[in-house]
Amino acid sequence: MEIHRGRLIDHIQLRARDLETTKRFYRAVLAVLDVPVNEDGAHLDADEIWIDEGEPATHIHLAFQAKDQETVRRFHAAGLAAGGRDNGGPGERPYHPGYYAAFLWDPDGNNIEAVYHGPSERSADSVVFSFEMPKG
Repeated sequence: MEIHRGRLIDHIQLRARDLETTKRFYRAVLAVLDVPVNEDGAHLDADEIWIDEGEPATHIHLAFQAKDQETVRRFHAAGLAAGGRDNGGPGERPYHPGYYAAFLWDPDGNNIEAVYHGPSERSADSVVFSFEMPKG
């Protein structure tokens, strides 16, 4: 079995008051970003994010990388359609030249962003862990 993980953050855990509503939101926005989602009845995980049910301890800001401006626009539309609330539509931001982003409130009040910084080249898509699952 192989697990692909990002390069800086091991994981971020979010708690959801209504797990099914939160799963619907993250399935929609992560599909636009081409991020595979794993889920069972008790949780959803995608790359470095782990979401399970419980009272959120605090609200966070989480930014996903987008491959282009069109992906940012599709992310925003998918999030709105899946129950997110607008927190800043797609467009250029003053953070640095070429910073193109959109912001949504997820169902639990977290500020979720998709951002395109402009043309770039990654040194690696992910880190790959290979292992065998224990039997039994």
